[in-house]
Amino acid sequence: MSRKGNSTDNGMMENFFGLLKTEISYEQDDKYKILDELILAIDEYINYYNYDRVKAKLKGLSSVNYSLQSSN
Repeated sequence: MSRKGNSTDNGMMENFFGLLKTEISYEQDDKYKILDELILAIDEYINYYNYDRVKAKLKGLSSVNYSLQSSN
């Protein structure tokens, strides 16, 4: 464990969950009436985040495509 106030070990996950909360639930409290709808929306977002979302830092590729390209 890192010392108090030194959270470099989970920075990537904190960033991901921040994006997830912002893009899925911000001002959409009444959109998900049942838990299954929320679970489906989170699954779809994770798929989008990994396969469709492009980033400039990754040369305009999604994270999965960038990983596949660099492993070849």
